[in-house]
Amino acid sequence: MGNAAPQSGFSGLVAAVNGRVLKPWATLTTWICTAAAGSVQLLHPVSLDQFGRDPAALAAGQWWRMVTPMFVQDGGLLGLIFNLVALAVVGTLAEILLGPGRWLMVYFFAGLFGNTVSYMWLNPTGAGNSMAVAGLLGVLAVAMLGARRRYGVFLSVRLRAVAWTLPVLAIVDTAQYDNHGLPFLLGMVLGLLMLPRRQSATEIS
Repeated sequence: MGNAAPQSGFSGLVAAVNGRVLKPWATLTTWICTAAAGSVQLLHPVSLDQFGRDPAALAAGQWWRMVTPMFVQDGGLLGLIFNLVALAVVGTLAEILLGPGRWLMVYFFAGLFGNTVSYMWLNPTGAGNSMAVAGLLGVLAVAMLGARRRYGVFLSVRLRAVAWTLPVLAIVDTAQYDNHGLPFLLGMVLGLLMLPRRQSATEIS
């Protein structure tokens, strides 16, 4: 039989990690819920005040404000569209690698972590699912950075450059007191822990 030729590109990475393309049910379900909440918010703008980050309301016992800011958006229609597109693209790619269970853990853990550090230090008001998406992006960065060593997959120079640039931007972002850098870095840690190892040739076939 001989040795198989080295795989390349994202499709090769998918084959090495999962061996097959999974249907992104977790991404689709979360996308629908986020789009529905955003649509309600556009019709009833007061929803942002009721469900966005509000440290005084959280201190008064409105515990749901740790979770609901991941579904309403503080950027209006354009912010909603941008975050939904980012969720669709990044979420789908991350779920193909992680599977739905791990995807949900990373998404909501990164979102909760982002809201926590926002309340404590960075930006105590606002809303949006972008911090959760940043966590998924951190997973993708880990997969790309370890593509050759962990999975025997060769990515293009452009993809490798992007993967190296993203952590640097996350550190700069945090230094500027923005609340997306830390969830991204957490996503990288979770990616190291949760990304499946390389599948064997038997499992891939």
